[in-house]
Amino acid sequence: MADTIAETVDLLYAIDQEKLTPDQLISLGAALASLAQAERLAEIEEHLRRIHQVLNGWAMKATMEVGR
Repeated sequence: MADTIAETVDLLYAIDQEKLTPDQLISLGAALASLAQAERLAEIEEHLRRIHQVLNGWAMKATMEVGR
């Protein structure tokens, strides 16, 4: 997903903003804001995945210790 976001940002920054109408500039700004939000959500998802891995590891360790 991160590659897609980066590629889309690159495409949007390649647009010649001087040729855009005011409405197109507003849309471009909204698109960039949405991409920034998507990038932040991807970062949050990665952090949650790591937390899940740690908690899952702890749960497995606890299960193994109880079984002894």
